[in-house]
Amino acid sequence: MTDRSEIYDQVVAQIAPFNKKGVKLSEGTTFAGDLEWDSLTVMDFVAAIEDEFDIIISMNMQAEIETVGQLVDAVVKLRG
Repeated sequence: MTDRSEIYDQVVAQIAPFNKKGVKLSEGTTFAGDLEWDSLTVMDFVAAIEDEFDIIISMNMQAEIETVGQLVDAVVKLRG
């Protein structure tokens, strides 16, 4: 079982190619506000996360995820 800190590190690594502004990442970093991602970037990123962790993130769940920390929690939950 992968622990939360390892999943956080993997998520941060997945964000890197999408982090065009070089924003310093933390648990509270928001995708829309801090990273300024548009919907297309979000869709590409979600696909990368789903591939990386072999999970499916539902549209309802995506709508609730606003920060890096929330995404890490969702991955932990989905990998259960």
